[in-house]
Amino acid sequence: MNRTELVAAVAAESGQSQGAVNGMLDAFFNVVSKTVSEGNKVSIPGYLAVERTERAARTGRNPQTGESIEIAASKGVKLSAGSKLKAAVK
Repeated sequence: MNRTELVAAVAAESGQSQGAVNGMLDAFFNVVSKTVSEGNKVSIPGYLAVERTERAARTGRNPQTGESIEIAASKGVKLSAGSKLKAAVK
């Protein structure tokens, strides 16, 4: 399901217009992005948790030459499915 299909499905389920649902989806993702970028976790109990992760600097190896390279520290995002979402999939 892509974004357009998601907006249409939520609009049909909720009785709201697709424009209103699209605006709410934009607002939701803006809030989640801002919160996670600040280092805080966003949790919707039973469904979803989103948090920032830290990756330490490490030594890697170039597969073509075998030369050691330094990989800089970085940040990533971790998404975890909650119990209700996992149960719905079974």
